[in-house]
Amino acid sequence: MPRTSIDLNSDMGEAYGAWRMGPDGELLELVTSANVACGFHAGDPLTIDRTVAAACARGVAVGAHVSYPDLVGFGRRHLAVGHDELVADVLYQIGALDAFCRRHGGAVSYVKAHGALYNDLADDTALAGALGDAIGAYGGGLAVLTLAGSRSVDVLRRAGLHVLQEGFADRAYTPDGRLVPRRLPGAVIVDPAVVADRGRRLAAGEPIADHGGGELVLEVDSLCVHSDTPGALELAVALRQALEDAGVAVARFR
Repeated sequence: MPRTSIDLNSDMGEAYGAWRMGPDGELLELVTSANVACGFHAGDPLTIDRTVAAACARGVAVGAHVSYPDLVGFGRRHLAVGHDELVADVLYQIGALDAFCRRHGGAVSYVKAHGALYNDLADDTALAGALGDAIGAYGGGLAVLTLAGSRSVDVLRRAGLHVLQEGFADRAYTPDGRLVPRRLPGAVIVDPAVVADRGRRLAAGEPIADHGGGELVLEVDSLCVHSDTPGALELAVALRQALEDAGVAVARFR
């Protein structure tokens, strides 16, 4: 059955002190879900507070963008953490974000891992299990965004969580459905027309070109445009317009 609506998310609140990143305010007019950094890869308390306030004021769903504890590496370094450590780190980050949501009359709706943790979860079932344990322990019926088609999907579903499969309009994919590492040429897509077409295809369940020259089909519930991608605002505008032109409403998943 053709999809009639899809969630559109973006990573936000990734400033830190005087350091700024991403056109968050403008993107909040376009997206339906905001993945808010919780202080482990970016995001100081005042930034988190302001980001949550802006998202709640616009009716945008707020998600905890949890990470390895890696401020220096922006959460993009692969760290070896055990089950209990990851559970504690994730609970800490959700709890911090939840405090700001309560202040502004909102609530944390979901969890999405960031950077290296996100990519590690795709095939590390023990790590995905630890994430599921943390989200389950926090309670409140939180959903979880994870890479579409990855092994983490089944692990998190078995944990009893509401799993949303995520697709990326501004990132290249390997033939096996993983994200091409950012260090490789072509990993990040910055052409608005290409991003818009890939996003529309992902939403429709149509094939997209993978990095090996083949085709890839993914089932997605939410599309991401990274706020730190060059020209992120233009990409989001083009993607949203392409979805709406195709008859797909952009709407939050809950």
